[in-house]
Amino acid sequence: MLRATGLTDSDLERPLIAIANTWSEVTPCNMHLRALADDVKAGVKEAGGTPIECNTIVVTDGIAMGTAGMRASLVSRETVADSIELFVEGHAFDGVVAISGCDKTVAGTIQALARLDLPSLMLYGGSIRPGRHAGRDVTIQDVFEAVGAHAAGRIDDAELRAVECAACPGAGACGGQFTANTMATTACMLGISPMESGQPADDAGRSDGARRCGGLVMDLVRSGTPARQILTEEAFNDAMASVALTGGSTNAVLHLIAIAREAGVPFGLDDIDVINRETPLLADLKPTGRFTATDMHAAGGMRLVARRLLDLGLLRDDGATVSGRTIGDEAALAIETPGQEVLRPTTNPIAPYGHLAVLRGNLAPEGCILKLPPNVDAAFEGPARVFDSEEAAFLALQREELRSGDVIVIRYEGPRGGPGMREMLTVTAALVGAGLGDSVALVTDGRFSGATHGVMVGHVCPEAMAGGPLALLETGDRVRIDVVGRCLETDADLESRREGWDAPGPRVATGVLARYAATVSSASDGAITCPVPPTV
Repeated sequence: MLRATGLTDSDLERPLIAIANTWSEVTPCNMHLRALADDVKAGVKEAGGTPIECNTIVVTDGIAMGTAGMRASLVSRETVADSIELFVEGHAFDGVVAISGCDKTVAGTIQALARLDLPSLMLYGGSIRPGRHAGRDVTIQDVFEAVGAHAAGRIDDAELRAVECAACPGAGACGGQFTANTMATTACMLGISPMESGQPADDAGRSDGARRCGGLVMDLVRSGTPARQILTEEAFNDAMASVALTGGSTNAVLHLIAIAREAGVPFGLDDIDVINRETPLLADLKPTGRFTATDMHAAGGMRLVARRLLDLGLLRDDGATVSGRTIGDEAALAIETPGQEVLRPTTNPIAPYGHLAVLRGNLAPEGCILKLPPNVDAAFEGPARVFDSEEAAFLALQREELRSGDVIVIRYEGPRGGPGMREMLTVTAALVGAGLGDSVALVTDGRFSGATHGVMVGHVCPEAMAGGPLALLETGDRVRIDVVGRCLETDADLESRREGWDAPGPRVATGVLARYAATVSSASDGAITCPVPPTV
């Protein structure tokens, strides 16, 4: 059958390398990956291997955001991992190059490599360049904020359309340190991606970099270096430190824990809190800063990030990478652009700590993730405004029913309850557009992202659908978010309400979303659908 595909005796005598692509025409994040796969295959052939390409899916958050389709996003991560695992296992490949673009494809491809434990690497397709509007750089974040400003009557239809049309000028993943670029950063610090993965999507050297990846995977095959030899506990600590250093997406918590579970590595919420306490914020990147991922590349790229971590004593210098060099050797190769302002020196941090914290308390007994507000010493206390879906909260915002000082609680949006744990960037961006971004707190068992400077608490575990405390909270209950004490709590007598609580019926009763809801783990375990390895 392989002869029928055009392979010769010579081809079949060489190592067979799976090229697991996430190419699709549906999103700029992945639309250019078809050509990158050709470059990778050329590199494999030159290095003495036989490449065979397969394709899997992508669900792009930027399109699904704010709709019921967003429930498919996190679920797609598992589908990406499952399909690559099945393709490789079913055809006895010797090595794998996975190619990713949009958020969940970055995490899903690495999950698959961790499961398979073959000589392998992940190549990221790179960031989109920012658009230009009104004399400034704009990204997809500006579009979501413009939607909120439009709803609040601050801008008209023409301005909203102008921002929309300018924000995404070509191929590549969303341009700030959003989830895709954050996870690409962690992949380099994990050692599972070459440092060149940080190149912009349209960079002149990207084709050559992809070709080199074909040679790298053949080196890994010949040396017998499997993925888990690279994906060590120390590597995960380095990866999380890079999230803290660059102000990366809160979704990195969910994805790194998921990858660690696949790799059999003991890494979790407590590790994440410790690392963020020890790691300063150095990168002035969107969505909260001034610059984009393409600016980061111009400043010195992923090697410069590694160099800063090494200088801080937060990077193991002897960790293995897919390049064959140690992570310390890669850091030593960093070339910093004189005068760059994207990544500050270690002596002049934006903040002396990372931007993420882990809270526990009677509203989050398994833990939750807090995106630290500008005043880290603050505590936020206010009345709960409880909503059972993202849509209900958004409608309340449009009706101008939310007030400064409110604790906005959006529940039944977790992995099981959503199902799929939607990322509610529409709500957070709309709050900014409505002028409430600095004066409210947000709590959910789903996911938040965005540039609001209010207090955002997400991934509250256990989720409401599993009977977590958020299910028992009522509008008007006082909620306290203690940043210093790392506590999320209420003075309401929740247990007195438990006897009268029944889980709502599932939003989806058939198909892949229903199957996901029935098998998914808690977000505190990465929301994976495979059993947790016994070594964890």
